[in-house]
Amino acid sequence: MASVAGSFMASLSSHKPNQTLTRASNLNAVSLAISGKSFPSLKLSSAPSRFRVSCAATPETVDKVCHIVRKQLAVPEGTAVTGESKFATLGADSLDTVEIVMGLEEEFGISVEEESAQTIATVQDAADLIEKLVSKK
Repeated sequence: MASVAGSFMASLSSHKPNQTLTRASNLNAVSLAISGKSFPSLKLSSAPSRFRVSCAATPETVDKVCHIVRKQLAVPEGTAVTGESKFATLGADSLDTVEIVMGLEEEFGISVEEESAQTIATVQDAADLIEKLVSKK
């Protein structure tokens, strides 16, 4: 079982180091260590009573996914493909997306469940899913 340790910095004037906070607003930075591996840059999304932390994939994984997407969709040279690029914006239809997922499975030696494949909308979504699946191997 993985151990999780985390800390966060919030914009709270009364916050003291090592103080347990029950509610934080204006959350702006998070560091997290899982089983000894540090994740220095984390994305945060907040809701009124909770927050969710999701780890960003490594730049190498994002680059590989960008390359596969660019090749599969025959993206013209000079058109930017980044982590934020949406498959639909790049001109992918459902068949293209299936072929991209197949290319990713082959490149990374993974198997993507249909359920998970349907949640992929951006290059970053694909890279994050790949890292999650690779870590389970």
